[in-house]
Amino acid sequence: MRSRKSLGRRFGWLWAAYAVSAFGTSLAFDAFSLIAIQVLHAGPREVSGLAAAGLAVGALVAVPLGPWIEFRRKRPVMMTMDLLRFVMLLSVPAAYALGWLGFAQLLVVSVIVGAADITFTAASGAYLKALVRREDLLPTNGRFEATTWTTTMLGPPLGGVAIGLLGPVVTVLANAASFLLSAAGIRAIGGREPSPALIGGPESSPAPIARQGNSPTPTSKQRPSPAPASGRKASPAPTAMAGGGREARLVPTGQRRLRVADLLEGWRYILTHRGLRPLFFNVILVNGLIMAAQPLMALLMLGQLGFTPWQYGLAFAAPCVGGLVGSRMAPRLVARFGSHRIMRIVGGLRACWPIGLVFVHPGVGGLVLVMAVELAVITCFGVFNPVLATYRLTQVPADRVARTLSAWSVASKASIAALTFLCGLLAGAIGSRPAIAVAGLVILGTPFLLPRHDRARHQERETPTAARR
Repeated sequence: MRSRKSLGRRFGWLWAAYAVSAFGTSLAFDAFSLIAIQVLHAGPREVSGLAAAGLAVGALVAVPLGPWIEFRRKRPVMMTMDLLRFVMLLSVPAAYALGWLGFAQLLVVSVIVGAADITFTAASGAYLKALVRREDLLPTNGRFEATTWTTTMLGPPLGGVAIGLLGPVVTVLANAASFLLSAAGIRAIGGREPSPALIGGPESSPAPIARQGNSPTPTSKQRPSPAPASGRKASPAPTAMAGGGREARLVPTGQRRLRVADLLEGWRYILTHRGLRPLFFNVILVNGLIMAAQPLMALLMLGQLGFTPWQYGLAFAAPCVGGLVGSRMAPRLVARFGSHRIMRIVGGLRACWPIGLVFVHPGVGGLVLVMAVELAVITCFGVFNPVLATYRLTQVPADRVARTLSAWSVASKASIAALTFLCGLLAGAIGSRPAIAVAGLVILGTPFLLPRHDRARHQERETPTAARR
């Protein structure tokens, strides 16, 4: 078997930091809902409101943070977000021990942690692009994807056992500790981080790409410098362009003031990019509908159909092995067929399976059905997600990565919150199973949003002009 390519000590620390925080988050899966039910005796409306409000308000709070982190070094931002999540999550078991825990505190913590999640994701994506070579982005994203599915497979069952033995807040305490360890891992990366990208003035565009088939590879002249990964110091960029006229003045990067236009720059870039725009709408709709159906599946399986909690957990944890398989297959599939074709085919396939959940029934047969559907869905996501993440990073200029990733995350979380709320209303009117069917039918139409042609070449020729409009 071919050994994996080493991506350097710095990436190793970044990967380790992500792994420990991802495991802590999976260990505490749905912990706030469980605490609200078992400790605060909240009803269905409060539990649903906690999940939706945390996502929606957290996304709203994170809107100005994307432009803010664009102009700052990313590692300090990442460590700050980890420490913020550590402190906020630690407040929950502390308040529980003192008898002060209330629903309002859970809501505030959920909002702040949600905003910190979005901010960390944007900063880490921008940092990753500077850390590894362009041709290594797909393998690195594949490793992150494999880690996600591994922790998703192992975390919730172990968390359930821990809660049964040690009480309802133990997984929140473990999650808080995982963010402290993540901050330590990011600090251990060391080295000198490049200065924030030059911004403003004539906006930069992605470097031209030499292509072989449909898979983008850098030219020898324009391959990103490996300085962050190899330890060589990058040249500082002490100034940034300011002003919107023909003659822009230079100001120190750290002193540049945020403009209203900066808040919308991420969305503007996504919506004017021929390749990213259809993928954006496809992804937020598919992810939002799948996540919106999860509470309804829990209600259906644990309530009407009589499955036990361990059976429900097994039905959604065991199929995560498909994510591992898919993430390992992604680089080979892209090398053979090209990234665009893989996103179009696998992106279409991932929409075909969720409708099968409508046919779940009591007994072993129903459990096997759910596991088979989830295995197919998760395997497709295991292939699709790292290819999408790599394509997105290669198509976004270095001076807009944080704003673009932040805008994408904000929209994704807001859509999940909105669709969860709407599906809950629909289920209240027509029942859980019909509402799941409606979500599955809508998902079947999402492949039509995927780009039919590889538009990156056209976008690269048009970006310098479009960026100055």
